Amino acid sequence: MARKIAPLNTTFFMTSIIGFLISIFYIPQFSLSWAFALAALFFIMLAASIKSMFAGKPNPQLKFKI
Repeated sequence: MARKIAPLNTTFFMTSIIGFLISIFYIPQFSLSWAFALAALFFIMLAASIKSMFAGKPNPQLKFKI
């Protein structure tokens, strides 16, 4: 059975980038364990969004007929 990869939107991608950067630069001032946990979570989100960019099928509404 083949896996279907859902196309994720750009909001998901931007949230993962911004969350990862905040987790790396701002959160360690308060707690290193929370910084590591949140950075890991946002990195997984980033990897999923990059994978869906390359492997996901495009939305049928975005296809243009010439």
